[in-house]
Amino acid sequence: MIVPSSQVHRPGIRAAMFVDFDNVYSGLQAVDPAAARVFAEDPKLWTSALADGGGRDGARRFLIRNCYLNPVIYSKYRVYWTRAGFRVIDCPSLTQRGKSSTDINLVLDAMDVLAGPVGIDEFVIASADADFTSLIARFRAADRITTVIAAGPVAFAYREMADHVVESNDFAAILTGSSADAGAGVLARAEGRAPAPAPRKGAAAKEVSSLVRSSPGPVTGSVAAHRALTAEPSLKTDWGGHGKFGAWIAQLGNGIEYSPTPTPGWVWDARRFSAADLPQEAEARSAVEEHVTRVTDVPALSRLQFRQVFLSLEAVLREHPPNRNELTRSVRDHCVAAGHPVSRAAVNFIIQGLNYTDALGEEATAVSLATAWTRNVEELCRLALLEFDESEVAELRRWAGGGLVKTPSKQKPKPEAPAED
Repeated sequence: MIVPSSQVHRPGIRAAMFVDFDNVYSGLQAVDPAAARVFAEDPKLWTSALADGGGRDGARRFLIRNCYLNPVIYSKYRVYWTRAGFRVIDCPSLTQRGKSSTDINLVLDAMDVLAGPVGIDEFVIASADADFTSLIARFRAADRITTVIAAGPVAFAYREMADHVVESNDFAAILTGSSADAGAGVLARAEGRAPAPAPRKGAAAKEVSSLVRSSPGPVTGSVAAHRALTAEPSLKTDWGGHGKFGAWIAQLGNGIEYSPTPTPGWVWDARRFSAADLPQEAEARSAVEEHVTRVTDVPALSRLQFRQVFLSLEAVLREHPPNRNELTRSVRDHCVAAGHPVSRAAVNFIIQGLNYTDALGEEATAVSLATAWTRNVEELCRLALLEFDESEVAELRRWAGGGLVKTPSKQKPKPEAPAED
């Protein structure tokens, strides 16, 4: 049940929300247009879901709700936000390039609240704009909880500065799930606490147990997860309140065990096998791969896994171009069937990066997708201030491009023409 936001007298965390409408809306459009529509037209629904703490004392009371939008472009959405109890601040474009006054207005208002008489426990910033990193640092210095709701790629420093980050796919799940339970579960995971487990249902548990018991060896986590979600699709939101697949597997008991390593993660019957029976890593990770995956959010996939994602994307897009949610699931399933399992979260991150390069389309090929994704990875590395020499750049391209991206060979200098007498 969604708790009405009008019930403000209950105990809980005193919170202030600042929404960068333009940033979040445009980001969600690239992730899931349906989620973007719910975000823009029904803010009361998702803010109530985020405010609800699942009946805990940790429920949020949003004492301040500010929305900053460009009235020239998004004026039609203004009424939805005022009706939902938001103070809407018009931030028109101030330059010919379309830069609005959102950043400065949001920062000034947030600093006024921080210095104000009401002690706000938590500041929630809905924006993936790294310009707010310094603002988050001020909140932390004042010993306030900071939560970032992102609808796009989040700069590494911005992510590390915040206490909690609600990822774009989790936020989209709240929006399209229309459920307070989804909101409570997502925020609980972001905060590192366990949400209240949902009543255990038998279909998925029986399916996975049967698969593992009859398997001649350990089963990849992606295959087991696929079987579970096929039997019980409702688990896709937050694995029945357990947050992650590994935690859901752990509660099955009866000798079913899981390990996230070696990649891509394995499930096995402990009565017949042990961790010693797990396959060894197919490829040793290079120093470049380790560096990139640690400093950026690029998924820690192998070269063959990246290659399979691009091949699967090409196949799925040509067969029947689906919407964003269906595309992520279809590509994940295609990779599993091809024998190179890749998590849905990793697929979603890659698709999100390709969306920002406008590379997705019916005519896209595995090579064009790999090339666009590799450029995106190189840009993420640049923003993270990573520096590589020529050989390391070539290695990065071979890895991120799945071996599909051609690295230009060095051109030999042309011989100089003989001097004339």
